[in-house]
Amino acid sequence: MDIDARIRRRQRRDDGPVLIRDYETLSPVAHVDEPSNRGPVFERLLDHLDPVFDGRLPPNAYAYGPAGAGKSAVVTALFSRLDRFSAEQRSVIHTSTRVRSPSSPGFVYVDLRETQTGFEFYHAVLDALTDDPVPAHGISTERIRERLQTELDQTETGVVVAVDHVDEPNTVDLSELIDLFAGLPNNTSWLAVGRGEPETVPLSEYTARSIRIDAYQPQILVDVVMTRASAGLSQQALRHDLARQIADWADGNAYDALTALFIAADRASRAGRTQVTEADLETAYEEIPQPSVSLGRILSLPENKQLVLRELVELDDRQRRSVTVTTDAISDSPNVDLTSGTVKRFLYEMAEIGIVERVQGDSRGKGRPPSRIELRFPPTAFRRLYDLRD
Repeated sequence: MDIDARIRRRQRRDDGPVLIRDYETLSPVAHVDEPSNRGPVFERLLDHLDPVFDGRLPPNAYAYGPAGAGKSAVVTALFSRLDRFSAEQRSVIHTSTRVRSPSSPGFVYVDLRETQTGFEFYHAVLDALTDDPVPAHGISTERIRERLQTELDQTETGVVVAVDHVDEPNTVDLSELIDLFAGLPNNTSWLAVGRGEPETVPLSEYTARSIRIDAYQPQILVDVVMTRASAGLSQQALRHDLARQIADWADGNAYDALTALFIAADRASRAGRTQVTEADLETAYEEIPQPSVSLGRILSLPENKQLVLRELVELDDRQRRSVTVTTDAISDSPNVDLTSGTVKRFLYEMAEIGIVERVQGDSRGKGRPPSRIELRFPPTAFRRLYDLRD
């Protein structure tokens, strides 16, 4: 935890005992500035990016690994630091006449969860490179590409673009993504980030290197959990033996581990306790489906779909006994200004991409039993993170 975070935690102190000091820091979808104990991963990525320190672009590459291995956390942290380094170096070059090293390329991070069309992809890259406003409407994709080309024509060394979540459902199709990469200016290099093994991901055919990021080792995952608890919870809120239990249960998946910590801490806080208990963790484990859909995917859905999910997590078993009953319950909510037809369409669409699941109900007579909606994500964590945005 950095000094600013320590100060903010004390500023939030009030007259009574508080378990959760900072929900944002505790969030399983939050990325820290310096991911814990991932030095070897940083080194492998820096080995690939080493040409940038001589003012050259590295070849295209694909970084991959299982869910919860910290791929996004490492890549976002590294590209943020490299972009800052590159900007500082360019500033020195513009203000100094002394002999100096070549300037470095720029660095851009693009999350495909938030860029689902060609226009949004090129817009995201251009917007990260320029201080000038980039219109989001009333301009064609081709015009955005032309502006991107003009922007990069002004640089000697170009840009490295990290593109995350390349093989996730409901993101740009891989064949389309390959075409989008081909449409980038020539002085662009890209680093794709995904879960699939290289032989199963077509875009790896266009890379010079694949970089594997393995799941967390047990002791390292314990450190990750304790570091996050120290940043977001009050002192001594989580015993070390419970952090080890979380790591053992998560089996190398940092996302699952941090989600369990988040749910358990929220449960303990609502009960007025100042420590997380084993019972809190057992409840959290039971709530997290296996496999679980990332809350990052859910929180990047359109607002109306998130609203439908927010209402869905409040329904009881009776209200979820069939898709029709669930649809009526959600559309009747005073918080929802959507027709029942739209709500049902949203539920079907989210079932198609795995956010929820349609499960066949029990047969109680003749005919096909109705299907019901089951969650593929932990409701407590989604509910809290959704509400915290208001």
